[in-house]
Amino acid sequence: MISEGDRAPALKVTTSDGSTVDLASPGKPIVLYFYPKDDTSGCTREAQDFTSLAGDFSKAGATVVGVSRDPMKKHEKFIDKYELKVPLASDEDGRISEAFGTWVQKSMYGRKYMGMERSTFLIGADGKVLREWRKVKVPGHADEVLAAVRS
Repeated sequence: MISEGDRAPALKVTTSDGSTVDLASPGKPIVLYFYPKDDTSGCTREAQDFTSLAGDFSKAGATVVGVSRDPMKKHEKFIDKYELKVPLASDEDGRISEAFGTWVQKSMYGRKYMGMERSTFLIGADGKVLREWRKVKVPGHADEVLAAVRS
């Protein structure tokens, strides 16, 4: 599991806009947010919140990338439906979520299952994890992350 102060894993992530981000040495700050599923209420709200602040993140010199296990085709529909302005990465094979420790056991109505823990990581230009947020609550989260990027 990745924690603040650790180096980001040596993974290259391809996003929905066709770019590739090298997490170990991105060259500029990266906000990597993990969310459970495209087109669900909480995940849609989070993507919209990051989208509304996309220009502010860019002015602060950071790139925002959302990650879920949904396939890229589903990401593309999600982006088009809500006019999202942040790129999304598909983690179908689980290598990114496993490396960050965001694929966890969950429980609902007494049933245990594996799922994505809503989490966000601020990775510095040098690949060092500067901040982490686990078990994220969506309201106000994007603003809090932007404040951390600016500080």
